[in-house]
Amino acid sequence: MTVGESSGASGQGVILALQGSPRRGGNTDRLLDQVLNGAAEKGLAAKKVFLRDLKISPCLELNHCLQTGRCAIDDDMTGLYDHLVGARVLILASPIFFYGPSALLKAAIDRGQALWARKYVLKIAPPASKGQGYLVATAATGGGKLFDGLRLTARYFFDVLDLEPAGELLVRGLAKDEDLERRTEVLAEARILGHKIAAFLGGPIVDTGRKGDGHA
Repeated sequence: MTVGESSGASGQGVILALQGSPRRGGNTDRLLDQVLNGAAEKGLAAKKVFLRDLKISPCLELNHCLQTGRCAIDDDMTGLYDHLVGARVLILASPIFFYGPSALLKAAIDRGQALWARKYVLKIAPPASKGQGYLVATAATGGGKLFDGLRLTARYFFDVLDLEPAGELLVRGLAKDEDLERRTEVLAEARILGHKIAAFLGGPIVDTGRKGDGHA
């Protein structure tokens, strides 16, 4: 299966976005699209991977990667590794399931063990230039620690890929599909986040007037 679909204009860099929601067109998917649209406004393309469309097995802990740096499981994750390693910007997008990422996103992250083995066991140096990692997440409820589990998981996955955590958009209270459209400030912030990504990849600097990202 071909990994991902490209969207937006061609430009100086390609953004890789892993869409971990099982629902196409749901709140997470639409919020991620707003971020990618913001980047496209500055001329940057994005490769959006809808993980539900891929066949990715959970990590089976075969430990083949500890000797070779490659996973022994032959599935759609094989084609995703090169995209992950080559990404200057990676966006992880997921709804919150039991205070963590969706199973679709977690399976892909866990299969990143092969990349961890390359970096920390086999001492294969990552690309010389650090990239950036971003997190987009939605949740129906409003618990104080709602996003903590996902944040930690994302941080350590970004570390494996030598990506600097650079921004997040974490939105509570989206119980229904129509709730996102009512949150016009969130939609605006998503596009601003896309502008920020574009600035990192070489687009024009955008003065957002904000001191930080996120609704956590």
